[in-house]
Amino acid sequence: MLSTRINARLSGPLAAFVERMTNKLGLYETPSEYVRDLIRRDMEQREGRMERESILAGYRDLAASRLFPSTGNFHADMKILAQKETVDWE
Repeated sequence: MLSTRINARLSGPLAAFVERMTNKLGLYETPSEYVRDLIRRDMEQREGRMERESILAGYRDLAASRLFPSTGNFHADMKILAQKETVDWE
């Protein structure tokens, strides 16, 4: 697995907050552990947002009667979908 080192300079309030989060009474043992957890949570949140947007887009298509019968083959269906999008679903 590829590993990358990131260095960040934190000023007053940010540094103090990280210190509170990573001291003996904090939730994390090290600042690195805390930053990795923040990045993981951000990734999960963004992926969830993309899924919700896709579901809403599908619902909007359904509400606008932009439907076609599935062939049962994903790749074939994607070709049909692309073709329908070029002709504006008419």
